[in-house]
Amino acid sequence: MPTTAPAPLRPGDQVAIVCPARKASHEELAAAVATLESWGLRVVLGASTNIAHHQFGGDDEVRRQDFQQQLDNPDIRAILCARGGYGTPRIIDGLDFSRFAQDPKWIVGFSDITTLHCHLLKLGHQSIHGVMPLLFHQEGGEESVESLRKALFGEELRYTLSAHPLNQLGTAIGELVGGNLSLLQTLTGTASDVSTAGRILFLEDIDEYLYAIDRMMLHLDRTGKLRHLAGLLVGHFTNPQDNAVPYGQTPNEIIQHYAGKYGFPVAHGFPIGHEPQNIALIVGRQARLTVDEAGARLEYL
Repeated sequence: MPTTAPAPLRPGDQVAIVCPARKASHEELAAAVATLESWGLRVVLGASTNIAHHQFGGDDEVRRQDFQQQLDNPDIRAILCARGGYGTPRIIDGLDFSRFAQDPKWIVGFSDITTLHCHLLKLGHQSIHGVMPLLFHQEGGEESVESLRKALFGEELRYTLSAHPLNQLGTAIGELVGGNLSLLQTLTGTASDVSTAGRILFLEDIDEYLYAIDRMMLHLDRTGKLRHLAGLLVGHFTNPQDNAVPYGQTPNEIIQHYAGKYGFPVAHGFPIGHEPQNIALIVGRQARLTVDEAGARLEYL
């Protein structure tokens, strides 16, 4: 069953910034607000911004109520998660998407926001895996922010990558699914667990031990989430950790060890994740991945 895409944004539309996970102050968000306003958007800062409950943007109920309010408000046409960190899985089961389903809007974020992307895809809705307001103005991130603007406003997006020695050649067509590897493992067996069969999976992570990356990839494989993939995009695995006795493989080599068991195309070095190059991907949208000797190309159908 095809997924539902929210309407593209138009100048004058109202968008909300919320903190479903870690806290973010209005001062930290000011530059992103200015950027969104320069796109012709009106920005609302939710009740979960500029407050703190330990690491979180308010306690679970504050964050849940704020997100619910933005979901239910018909004037809000997109919800941008200020940052990731941790916290979204703590509130996801308390959110009601029934009004949202009648009038879907874009939900944007990555990392811990993988929770929302998977939950929405399970419900049949598209969303945007992309840079978050707290990171709008990091050095070298201009292309990431521009790709998010294009995704929000319904402009054409296509990506071309140079060749990578670990790539697996071929062509795949399928809906995009994925995000943060550790969150995908966390969601397994929950109400937010999503099928990967016939889809193009994308993966990224940060600060994970190499053995843990192997353990999580093994988990994906044993639960059948690799076997029936159409294709795989391998993003940034930033700042990987190792033990005193080296693990002996890079994150890309670990992932390819599992992907190599199957025949689907694999594109390594895809610019998504916890680095300035974090281009927007539309989760749930049908795409074509082509991987050949020249490199890799991703385009929406």
